[in-house]
Amino acid sequence: MAPPAPGECYFVGVDVGTASVRAALVTREGRLKSTAEEPISIWQPQAEHYTQSSAEIWDRCCDAVRRVIQGVERSQVRGIGFDATCSLVVLNKNFQPVPVNQNAERQSDVVMWMDHRAGEQAARITSTGHRVLSRVGGVMSPEMQPPKLLWLKENLKESCWMEAAHFFDLPDFLSWKATGSLTRSLCTLVCKWSYCPPEGWDDSFWTAIGLEDLLDDNYSKIGSLTCAPGTPVGDGLTREAAADLGLDPGTAVGTSLIDAHAGGLGVIGADVKGFHLPCEGRPITSRMAVICGTSSCHMAISRQPVFVPGVWGPYMSAMVPDLWLNEGGQSATGRLIDHMVKSHAAYSQLRELTCQRFGDNIHTGESIYTYLNTHLSLMTEDQAAVDPLASSLHLWPDFHGNRSPLADPTLKGMVIGLTLSQTLDDLARLYLATVQALALGTRHVLETMKEAGHSITTLFLCGGLSKNPLFVHIHASATGLPVVLSSQTDGVLVGAAVLGACASQEYKTIQEAMEKMAKVGKVVWPDHDLKSFYERKYQVFLRLFAHQREYQDLMRS
Repeated sequence: MAPPAPGECYFVGVDVGTASVRAALVTREGRLKSTAEEPISIWQPQAEHYTQSSAEIWDRCCDAVRRVIQGVERSQVRGIGFDATCSLVVLNKNFQPVPVNQNAERQSDVVMWMDHRAGEQAARITSTGHRVLSRVGGVMSPEMQPPKLLWLKENLKESCWMEAAHFFDLPDFLSWKATGSLTRSLCTLVCKWSYCPPEGWDDSFWTAIGLEDLLDDNYSKIGSLTCAPGTPVGDGLTREAAADLGLDPGTAVGTSLIDAHAGGLGVIGADVKGFHLPCEGRPITSRMAVICGTSSCHMAISRQPVFVPGVWGPYMSAMVPDLWLNEGGQSATGRLIDHMVKSHAAYSQLRELTCQRFGDNIHTGESIYTYLNTHLSLMTEDQAAVDPLASSLHLWPDFHGNRSPLADPTLKGMVIGLTLSQTLDDLARLYLATVQALALGTRHVLETMKEAGHSITTLFLCGGLSKNPLFVHIHASATGLPVVLSSQTDGVLVGAAVLGACASQEYKTIQEAMEKMAKVGKVVWPDHDLKSFYERKYQVFLRLFAHQREYQDLMRS
């Protein structure tokens, strides 16, 4: 990347993902000038429990920011924005970490987004039929905060619940660390906590699920002050936070976002003139942002509320102010691909061959999938015949439950068409079938949204998996829609920087910042020769789900 220009203004975007913290120095036009990444620890003290340390996460944020601003005058950095996974942070009255597992280290104070320990509590909350459930597709997910809070109260009452004075969504924790302000983001509270503007909290909901003690002191434990994304938080960076990050005190901090929502900001508003896309000349509501990494989120916006069965929302101002958001998703995407590839008998052979071709630096996994993509193309003389290599191998991808549109965390993964063979070719086919299943899952979400009233013509992809050309190609062909990729290597970091740009008043609105900072890099069109193939593959996909439900009913009868 080019060195920073003297006198130019910049914004810092910080993205806390599942396994790492990333930061970027971003120009006013949305160009990434420098990036840095720092790993963060994940602990699994028991099945379905995944935890992290908020202190370690903040330290890694500071390390990454200090790296990306090297060579830049502090005064050139006008604003900073944070996004993060929707994990739950627990602190005591002195803002010190409270452990979220029995006999856990005190530093383990974060219940991760993918932690499914609260499945039974989520089912009980759903069974209440409370009116707030209409805004989460009718089903409370164990990945949301109310069931996690209820689990902590019922299972760690003395060691955690009674000690806790502050429950933060991770993006709000980062805003608090940066500014000292307890103001929460509308994005986090609306999407994961049941908050509904303009009314606010619904007392009857918390009472109905057994968490009426959260009503004390005007909801002081979970927040009573809210701001829309990009709004300035407090007075900017505190002296302590500025010293930690290597920036000036008072640097503007934008109200934070969940990581997927930041990805939406970083891609969905791009100017598409000249690309001949079906969304050109149409409102932004004709676009869907797909943020695909460890998990995937499908973000669609509308001017009026649209209620979609099994899909979260409609949420007002949760991503773009004054617009409604529906959020579909898959609980495991990149994580599922890794699982299928690394658990195969031929994985050690794949790794050895990849090392021979690319060297030993394959820790990111990108070169492994580059090798697999090439290997698939060598398995057939016709490049267009790669997709049909998985004609007899089918997969239902809900190994970690279904987030949407079925909203059933009890669903399991299925693979149909395995043989006794365990060659590298078999591994490549299984990888291909997994990617196809994930793309068909996106189609399932997309068609459910369309049936409810959305009119989506174009997909905008970002996140780690958007760098995999096979994943992108299959999403285009399986859905029948063109896929737009950002000109920058990471739309999520651009979205986080958009928050800082708005907070600094460089742009007057989120919409203006999105249009100026998001850029189209490439368009991948569907292969219409594969239309019939994916129509048939999708019918198999839907029957797999129907069969699983049938098998469950048989075993219960």
